[in-house]
Amino acid sequence: MERFRMVFQYFQSNTESVANGICAVLTLASVKMYTIFDFNCPCLPKYNVLYGMGVMFIPPVVLFFVGIIVNKHSVMMLEEWTRPTGKRKKNPAIIKFMFTNLIQRAMIAPVVWILVTLLDGKCFICAFSVSVDPSRFNGLPNMTGWDITRVLAKVPCKEDIIFQNNTSRKAVSRYLRCWSQALGWSILLFLIMLGVVARCLKPCFNHTAFLQTRYWSNYTDLEQKLFDETCSTHAREFARKCVIQFFESMHEEMCQGMILPLDEEDDHLHGITSRKQVNELLQAWYRSKPDLDVTKIAQRQYSRARVRVTGEGDQNEGRQAFTQNGHSPHTDV
Repeated sequence: MERFRMVFQYFQSNTESVANGICAVLTLASVKMYTIFDFNCPCLPKYNVLYGMGVMFIPPVVLFFVGIIVNKHSVMMLEEWTRPTGKRKKNPAIIKFMFTNLIQRAMIAPVVWILVTLLDGKCFICAFSVSVDPSRFNGLPNMTGWDITRVLAKVPCKEDIIFQNNTSRKAVSRYLRCWSQALGWSILLFLIMLGVVARCLKPCFNHTAFLQTRYWSNYTDLEQKLFDETCSTHAREFARKCVIQFFESMHEEMCQGMILPLDEEDDHLHGITSRKQVNELLQAWYRSKPDLDVTKIAQRQYSRARVRVTGEGDQNEGRQAFTQNGHSPHTDV
């Protein structure tokens, strides 16, 4: 449980960690979807290739766009690209850095799906069963042209009558599965070697520019996050003052000219102290919301603060004058 909590806190630490978590979830989801997917090859010459290639490449395209949509870097990149220049110039390096990170993370789940399908081999067998050379396999019916193509299209179907008590279907399936797995392992090896080469060549490039670009990319993210938090705090305070002003105005209307001073202890009640007053207040709030103008309460708070500062200044001047006259408050009489 403690390890799960640490992992959860890591994914919540910043936008990059959240993006990594989303990428991991999409990758695991792609593997899970393939394992529960009910693969049924049509076993028809014109549809085997469409079905096999569709299962292999259409879900990765969907996962790619889902990865782009759920990644916050896509919104940040578009906002940075389309914003007016204003007093801050646009930095193409930041946009390029965001785009690179976005594409890299969005490509992981599709690549995993393609690798899983190739290592499993079902899609490859379904798509290319009609493309094998019949002369390489013994036991196939002695046919040519369209007839042998129809027979080879039935290879993915184990229950077909044509291949009962015939081992040629298993031979063709093993042959195609070997090619599929070889292609999958080759792609995986290529990606690993590409990552190793990129790691080795990374120190050869200008690492300072990379650090600066990454810093300003994180700054853009944090700046937007702090702006949203500040707006939320301001909206909360603005709404609080608006509601307080509404309560106080209702209190003045209920008193009908007899405005009573509000005690500090009852400040949160704002003079609304009976069930009838509460019901009237709720009805007024439902029928007509107050104007979005808190100038009255803001001016009153400003006046109170000014009076408080003025009073403290007068007290300080009195102490200084008393000290200059030679009378110290600590002098014994």
